[in-house]
Amino acid sequence: MGNRSIQLSTARDLSQSTWAAGDFSLVAASNQIVSELLCEAIPLRAGQRVLDVATGSGNTALAATRRATEVVGVDFVPALLDRARERAHAERARKVTFEEGDTENLPFPDASFDVVLSTYGHMFAPDPARAAQEMIRVCRPGGHIGFAAWTPQGLFGKVFDLHDKYNPPPEGSSPVTRWGDEEFVRERFGSAAQSFRFERRDRIFRALSVEQWFGFISQYLGPTVVTMERLDEPKRQAFKREMIGLMEGANQSGDETLFAPAEYLEAVIKLR
Repeated sequence: MGNRSIQLSTARDLSQSTWAAGDFSLVAASNQIVSELLCEAIPLRAGQRVLDVATGSGNTALAATRRATEVVGVDFVPALLDRARERAHAERARKVTFEEGDTENLPFPDASFDVVLSTYGHMFAPDPARAAQEMIRVCRPGGHIGFAAWTPQGLFGKVFDLHDKYNPPPEGSSPVTRWGDEEFVRERFGSAAQSFRFERRDRIFRALSVEQWFGFISQYLGPTVVTMERLDEPKRQAFKREMIGLMEGANQSGDETLFAPAEYLEAVIKLR
């Protein structure tokens, strides 16, 4: 058990440093629609207390506060929390705050929130069972947990498979895309759940070209930044070729621009 705890602690440190690389706020800007749809799927009600887990630059927290709720966003990357606060200030959002914290050790008492949300961020917790239990713990009985997660068979699930191929995660890590599998979600939340609702949606990736898209994520998406830094030049070029080939295969634009649907799972869980 001691070795397992050390491994998870090391994995959390690695995850934190990975997502601090680049500037995920620029990548997340085009994910806003995912957060808006998730808030409608719950659906949120005025006055509810909402937690956005792994908020990043605040997409889902801000979507929730637009629906007259009281929101806390939590993340373990201080620079991303700064971006979230900048956005809240610009929108004059007065009922949202942002705090530093870990998905696997949420800094809140039991049953603190009516609704707990996450868009993709929770997927990267090294210990999925612990992350799920923490989301359950801080949500009140009868409340809702809702999240978006890339599916294993979807485009971005395959993108993360390529990252793992070239930059293997710590031994014993759970594939992040398991969160996009309905059976996995039922397994993680079943003992606490009254009901489940699932919807498979597409998030469209757009760019002037596939090459431009890869250049963008190589500069701003933490996992890609770190992977490119750790590879020697031949492997870096091989990684780039495979990533570009994957996106070209998914491209539906019919021209040099990129229009690639990436499937994700939207899950809404009502607790007992």
